[in-house]
Amino acid sequence: MSNRLGGLQYTIIILTLITAAIHLFLGIQSLSEGFGAIFILNGIGYLVLIVALYFVPQLTAQRSLMRWLLLAYTAVTFILYFVFNWPDVWGPVGLIDKAVELVLIVLLFLDRKN
Repeated sequence: MSNRLGGLQYTIIILTLITAAIHLFLGIQSLSEGFGAIFILNGIGYLVLIVALYFVPQLTAQRSLMRWLLLAYTAVTFILYFVFNWPDVWGPVGLIDKAVELVLIVLLFLDRKN
């Protein structure tokens, strides 16, 4: 397994940071409401998983597992958006975040050989 990061890995990092930032922003905005803490925890989860995937040398041997965990985490977040927001799923921030997450899922799947 190579420790060097290529364009695909940098794109995965950037997309993960974008979706983490969106969740953290929404969480801070809605802290007084019930879902604020969940958004913050979700954003932190993204950050922890991307750090574990590419930036913790002790986990290099577990990179495949970390990638699948991040992919599954993203997929669950993607699905739960529609579960919790149906039928009002047309908000621009939500749709932008879902587009980012969908591309992230595809790229994580494509990166499975690294």
